[in-house]
Amino acid sequence: MYRNKKILALIPGRGGSKGLSGKNIKAFLGKPLIAWTIEQAQASKYLDKIIVSTDNIKISKIALKYGAEVPFLRPKKLATSSAKIATVLMHALDFFEKKLCKFDFIMLLQPTSPLRKPEDIDKAIEFLFRKKAQTVVSVCPAEHHPFWCCNLKEDGKIKSFLNQSALNRNRQELPAYFRLNGAIYLAQTSFFRKNRKFITKDTYAYKMHYQYSVDIDNELDFDYAQFLGAREKCLKI
Repeated sequence: MYRNKKILALIPGRGGSKGLSGKNIKAFLGKPLIAWTIEQAQASKYLDKIIVSTDNIKISKIALKYGAEVPFLRPKKLATSSAKIATVLMHALDFFEKKLCKFDFIMLLQPTSPLRKPEDIDKAIEFLFRKKAQTVVSVCPAEHHPFWCCNLKEDGKIKSFLNQSALNRNRQELPAYFRLNGAIYLAQTSFFRKNRKFITKDTYAYKMHYQYSVDIDNELDFDYAQFLGAREKCLKI
């Protein structure tokens, strides 16, 4: 059923970055960071078109080198730190529809998730069709259980800090919690056009292993992701 549907994969890669300068093309285990996501998308059995939406010529050249399409340069107004990703996706959909090229589904693959597996991309697509869902996002187990988290009072005291139901209980006894990992967002194009977002009350969660769920935002994230990636490579030898 999914083989008869057209799926557009969009990889966003603007030139500016406040958290980590030039992160999209920063060398990550021997390749530009964005190259990992491009190659993961290319390994998918189901994606029909893989594009990079960028405002930056250098990122554009690297994207083309690694096999993605760069059908346009993103307008500057969509390349600011305040620009919404939904607007970036709508810009791409409008671009193709003007060329009479329509897609049934759109998948957002952020280059800041370089450790996702190609099989996770395909399994997320299969999961959406199996559930007859309109939208699916990837999640992973929460590293720190929310029952052990709380806002501190102004006086700094830890009184009432813990959820009472978490006291004297092992982690294994607590209910499972998951977090968005930023690796995969998938939606029917018609649904996305109507809602301008991936997450609603009807969204399904595709579960990924936390080892493949690092979302790079700063230098520490980058180093940690490289450590995990190198470790994974060594384990396969």
